[in-house]
Amino acid sequence: MMAAVETSEARVRPQARVAGRVGGSLPVRLRAFRDWWTQALASWLPERIRELLGMSPMRLSLRRAGQDLELALLRGDEPRQVAVLSLADVQVPVADPLDGILARRIADVPRWLLLPEGTALRRRMTLPLAAADRLNEVLAFEIDRQTPFAANEVRHDARVVARRGDGQVDVELVVVPNALLDRELATLGPLAATLSGVDVVDADGTPLGVNLLASAARDRREDPWRTWNLVFVAVAMLALVAGLWQVLANRRAAADMFAQQVEQEVQRARGAAAEQRRLLDLVEGTQFLQQVRAGRPTTVEIVDELARRLPDTTFLDKLSIEGDRILLIGYSSDSSALVKQLEGSSLWRNAALTGALQPDPRTRKDRFTLVAELVVRDAGEPGGGDAR
Repeated sequence: MMAAVETSEARVRPQARVAGRVGGSLPVRLRAFRDWWTQALASWLPERIRELLGMSPMRLSLRRAGQDLELALLRGDEPRQVAVLSLADVQVPVADPLDGILARRIADVPRWLLLPEGTALRRRMTLPLAAADRLNEVLAFEIDRQTPFAANEVRHDARVVARRGDGQVDVELVVVPNALLDRELATLGPLAATLSGVDVVDADGTPLGVNLLASAARDRREDPWRTWNLVFVAVAMLALVAGLWQVLANRRAAADMFAQQVEQEVQRARGAAAEQRRLLDLVEGTQFLQQVRAGRPTTVEIVDELARRLPDTTFLDKLSIEGDRILLIGYSSDSSALVKQLEGSSLWRNAALTGALQPDPRTRKDRFTLVAELVVRDAGEPGGGDAR
């Protein structure tokens, strides 16, 4: 048998290459990646959540045991027996014999007939990777080589067992004679028309994952919760989008509020800086004025100094202090000696008469005009702080 398999493998490869070129492997690989990615994501979710989201597909398996029909609910790899019926109970002439027997949510699950292990003929072989895209079509040409039946005498399906790293795949061809399959379907009566597929179990009782039922005879029954699951998924997605949008809106509002607070703080800081600048200018101006005033003699000191230095025969008609200049206008009997009397003062310097002396016949004195420069000291100079 191994020699026959190896010989058939060599004959299959040219046909597999043609099928790979015609079949368009990209959509198949994309669907395989989508299924793998979905299953990988679903594996992180609890079983209850996967059921609610429809990520844990269910199907109702029918297995004949003598004159009884065992019904089990398959969810993933965990079968749960729901009922055991007599074959006579399903032979009633109704559209759906299970209607009214099973709960609605179980009766609407896709139904599969499971054939015993020895019912099908199984052959393993190695094919190029391109043949995996149209495996059933490729292996249809191998039925007469790998089995004692002709292609029109059997129902067949194939499955990928393993993918090698050398660009080849290990596949398995599963074949059931038409007569045997028709006999098994006939025992189900009207229930055969409600089947979505026919599978075969292995020695452990696990389904192989093939479908031997003709495409035209398959009942396109879908999961009754599929619509609700899609609705729940849509609502969940909308809620997620709304939640993310609300979070984004909150973050934007918080950012705008923060920007306003920052702008207010900046304005306050600018105002405080301006106030500080004005305060510094005021302090510096006050210090400057104090320094200037500390270096200049006061009017009282000047008047007192003049009263001590001017003779009794002299009186002033006008005393003016303009900036650093002192102007004296008055009458004196000895005007020429006034400059000498004013010299040596620490409050002024460079005293001098300006203009000509004008005799006054009424007072019999000379009218004079005398100017002098005030002595202005820096605040740090000795006596600068005491000049006041």
